[in-house]
Amino acid sequence: MNEIHPSAFIHPSSYLDDSICIQEGVRIWHFCHLLEYTHIGAHVSIGQNCVVGPRVSIGAGSKIQNNVSLHEGVECQDQVFIGPSVVFTNVLRPRSFIKTPSSAFVPTLLKTGCSIGANATIICGVSIGAYAFVAAGSVVTKSVPDFGMVKGNPARFVRFVDKALKPLNFVNNRAQDSFDGSVYILEDQVVRLLES
Repeated sequence: MNEIHPSAFIHPSSYLDDSICIQEGVRIWHFCHLLEYTHIGAHVSIGQNCVVGPRVSIGAGSKIQNNVSLHEGVECQDQVFIGPSVVFTNVLRPRSFIKTPSSAFVPTLLKTGCSIGANATIICGVSIGAYAFVAAGSVVTKSVPDFGMVKGNPARFVRFVDKALKPLNFVNNRAQDSFDGSVYILEDQVVRLLES
């Protein structure tokens, strides 16, 4: 049985399997398919022609653009942006003649606030760090650090960025966010927010 908040909008051309949870303010556009045991957090927007699931969780406030498939093994935390036609894999060595059990799916984690540009490909088994940015068309084969910007094929680290995607300029291993004034510390090539 599905659990759908009454404020959610689901275009009539979209199809929902059983055991779906859709929270308040969700918008699901044309020709989408949500597979079983999928959880969609509050105020998520899913563009047209997307496939989500089975057993996928999308965190609150996330935006999934057109033509994206989020298969089992992909987890999206809150406020994640996925651009049009981004590709996710969940098997490292697929073969059409070998049935892959779901226990063999390799997880991919999209951390809070990260953004993935159009037509990027994310190879399974990586995490995209909090507020990280993957440039359009990149092929991500290894994990991206929190606040890291990567681009290219294969994707390479470019710089650290703040929440507004402006370069973080560290002075004495500290930088300030242009969006909300948060202070960052850089230690051993790891960026973290200074707790207030």
